[in-house]
Amino acid sequence: MTSAFDANTGSSPATGVSPVFRVPSRYVIMPPNDTPQHGDGESVHMPSPLIACHECDLLQHRLPIPEGSVAKCKRCGAPLYRNIPDGVNRTVALAIGGLVLFVFANVFPLLSMQIGQQVTSAELIAAVKALWNQGEHALALLVTLTCILAPLTVLTLMLYVFLPLKFGRLSKGTVGVFRVLRTMQTWNMMEVFMLGILVTVVKLVKMATVVPGLGIVSFFVLIFLLAAASASMDTETVWERVDAQR
Repeated sequence: MTSAFDANTGSSPATGVSPVFRVPSRYVIMPPNDTPQHGDGESVHMPSPLIACHECDLLQHRLPIPEGSVAKCKRCGAPLYRNIPDGVNRTVALAIGGLVLFVFANVFPLLSMQIGQQVTSAELIAAVKALWNQGEHALALLVTLTCILAPLTVLTLMLYVFLPLKFGRLSKGTVGVFRVLRTMQTWNMMEVFMLGILVTVVKLVKMATVVPGLGIVSFFVLIFLLAAASASMDTETVWERVDAQR
């Protein structure tokens, strides 16, 4: 169960009291603009780095939190960062599985339709070609971008960034590649295409015998696999490794 953690107070925002876990005593928790001082006025070095809230821009001290927990902003309550358990290994495993399913979804038929003695099968690429040949150029390009190029790019870039991290290294151009990855995730709309397929099946089932193929099963599982891979991405580890290389 994910627990909330106040990055400044070390307490739960719901109750105002300290949660089960405790903040190490070596960290001084106070507003980041106030520098603690000894009695003689000498400044004390703050061991924890600062992090800015993405919502309200409040600077706060970045403190270690237990696995599966979320640190929240003291001012607005927006999530600051998460401690994802084994996030790098999980992302790599899910990305590899996603690439395998992506190949299945594009190679094998999505649906087979039988009318009398005639059986017609349709793959994803064939569906895009059919849209293009019917003059639906914009729709064909949109399906290609959101259901083929975007998922393939996201899975490939995940492996490019996180596979070297698994072995303690950074890929060349990690910063730029990771930003492209985050942008391409917003273009991944496979679930919209899946809804369109389901609507089509409902309309055709009265006219012909529709048999789901291995492609649509792989496509359906790939949607959840991509969501799981995106949720397990440990972005904090990426930026920490980048800072360590500078």
